[in-house]
Amino acid sequence: MSFTELEVRHYPEFCQYLEKQCGIVLGENKQYLVKSRLGPLVNRYGQADLSELLLKFTRGSDRQLNAAIIDAMTTNETLWFRDTYPFDILKTQLLDKLAGRRTPVKIWSAACSSGQEPYSIAMIIQEYLQSKPGAFPGGIQIIGTDISSEMLERCSKAEYNHLSLARGLSPERRARFFEEVGNGDMRVTAAVRKLVSFRSLNLLDSYSSLGKFDIVFCRNVLIYFSAEMKTRILQNIAASLHSEGILMVGASESMAGLSDKFTLHRCSPGMYYAKK
Repeated sequence: MSFTELEVRHYPEFCQYLEKQCGIVLGENKQYLVKSRLGPLVNRYGQADLSELLLKFTRGSDRQLNAAIIDAMTTNETLWFRDTYPFDILKTQLLDKLAGRRTPVKIWSAACSSGQEPYSIAMIIQEYLQSKPGAFPGGIQIIGTDISSEMLERCSKAEYNHLSLARGLSPERRARFFEEVGNGDMRVTAAVRKLVSFRSLNLLDSYSSLGKFDIVFCRNVLIYFSAEMKTRILQNIAASLHSEGILMVGASESMAGLSDKFTLHRCSPGMYYAKK
């Protein structure tokens, strides 16, 4: 699926504008990705071809179109309890340190896609409270954020098909934390949903409106940003964490040379970062 000469001409400008708007960095060899994801929008938004769509996006004259393009270009790959170890560390180490607090324990799932990560965190909280009732007298607040309005709608609906439920979710957790909704899909139970709220947020914007957090999950997100943007995001995350707050990043993501605000803690398996 190759670009036309005209589309190739508009591609660099499109990449620059996309990075400016949401931080996503596309390489020179990602034209196929752009064409496959944005192709369906050409007819939907009445454009003559993909070249015209790219050009209109870079002009920034149509907010609805721009939001649709950012939605389409945002990578929304996710699954339940991804990589396992961050959730094990949360359950066996981190929550013990926060237990007994009289103020709310706050956890942020950044770039939460269709909601699997924040709901996985909420399920861990439920399991922890089953063994230690009353551990958090101040309550627990989990906030999921994403740039995609479409993803946030899915998060709020909290309904998932059998294919997505098969990705990382054990039969035991499926039986305990989900209920049938009558169309073959299953919905996260109210007990889990009540722990989580969702908000729209571009990671390049200010986080101050979110308040301070005890734990931030920003996993498999930084890989899509330039080094400069990564540093900026990590600085902002550090500012949003309480003293000694915890940051979880993806298994393949390194913070070496990007921030001096965190100390690496290795576990067996896995790792996390604590704010200095």
